[in-house]
Amino acid sequence: MTTPRSIGTILIIALSGLLLGFDGSLFTGAVVFVKDQFTLTEFELGWTVSSHTLSATLSIFLAGPLADRIGRRTVLRIATLMFGVSAVVAAAANGYAMLIIARLLSGLGVGAVFVAAPMYIAEISPPALRGRMVTVNQLFLVFGIFLASVNNLVIVQLEQLPFEWLVRLNLAEANWRWMLGIGVVPAALYLIALLFVPESPRWHALHGRLTAARRILVRAHGNVLAERELAEVSASLAHDSRTSDARLPELLAPQLRGVLFIGLVVGVLQQITGINAVLGYAPMIFARAGHVGIEAPFVQTTLITLVNVVSTVIALLLIDRVGRRPLLIFGTAGIASCLFAAAWGFHVSESGSDSGLVLPGLLGFVACFALSLGPVMWVLLSEIFPNRVRALAISCVGLVNSTVCFLAQLVFPWQMENLGGAKTFLIYALFAVLGVALLARILPETRGRSLEELEESLVRNS
Repeated sequence: MTTPRSIGTILIIALSGLLLGFDGSLFTGAVVFVKDQFTLTEFELGWTVSSHTLSATLSIFLAGPLADRIGRRTVLRIATLMFGVSAVVAAAANGYAMLIIARLLSGLGVGAVFVAAPMYIAEISPPALRGRMVTVNQLFLVFGIFLASVNNLVIVQLEQLPFEWLVRLNLAEANWRWMLGIGVVPAALYLIALLFVPESPRWHALHGRLTAARRILVRAHGNVLAERELAEVSASLAHDSRTSDARLPELLAPQLRGVLFIGLVVGVLQQITGINAVLGYAPMIFARAGHVGIEAPFVQTTLITLVNVVSTVIALLLIDRVGRRPLLIFGTAGIASCLFAAAWGFHVSESGSDSGLVLPGLLGFVACFALSLGPVMWVLLSEIFPNRVRALAISCVGLVNSTVCFLAQLVFPWQMENLGGAKTFLIYALFAVLGVALLARILPETRGRSLEELEESLVRNS
């Protein structure tokens, strides 16, 4: 049994995804104006976008051990403060350096949320609902991305209206400042919401606070399920009697190499197919594909983010019914197909002919990603690693994932300028094909099994 209080706690934690998606995506619209404002080169533009991911990479690596030491909830509170401060600094930026500082601060918050939120949700959710509950976090994330694109589109439209109060807001010249500064509002609201959630029960158990862990589990799931879960957690922790924090060399132990390899393959694949390059530069991509006018690329970007939301809802409904393995394999195959279509569309448009394949191809790509690699990766990572090393392992895989994302975003403007859209998206498509082959060979099914059962089958019996 899962109580309304438990659902409420999970939803509050999952709202961190909305904050992450909203704050992280505001720059997608602002990037067009920032480039002109500071007269950026292609490399400087790539660095402005990817610096956010660079600090997120560092944060992801540190957030897991930090979450083990001070708690998942505390890490989320620190991340929320980072979002709020970064929004203020970005809106007040008077130069390129100050803008980079704001991007780096925001990235620190992104990395912390990426690790702490799914970990917390997985640790408080019952096995039958765990996949769905972790996916709720991803749903809020993509909804935050959608809200950011709507916010940017509205600002672009408002600046063209002749009302006096809009003129006083100086939207025409400071539109990007408004786009970035609005991020302080959800950060402040979420910081208040975090006052109403307890710490993760498994974190309490990890630190020997079994009474606190039992109290939270009873409120969440009732006495019977709480005692069963606490017994499983205690048995898992007793199996490894060491009391010191998990260390990096432990992840390379023979019994963990299999699950670590699975996590790394999925982590690299999620980013090497170019999803954050597409979402980070969407208005510029559509402008290059021939969508003229200042509003058209923002409309197309909003459409992509809407598809992202709808597809994530579908994934939410399917993940605990269909399973992780089918969604990942068939979704990645769909990603490959849609990227091939987008590449062909760019080939036709770059040859001087009109092509209608770029937008459908990218819409299909985002839809397939949101059905598979987007939400399922974080569910899988929260399941396959043992209790003792889960935080550290997710941080390490997240570090690799974020590093690939950083490199993809950094080189994307150069790729589009020197290779063109056709070759750029063809490369992404080929990576997706390779990913399908690897996933079909190594991926286990984790649906409906407790975290301790998965530890027994994937680690101790490997």
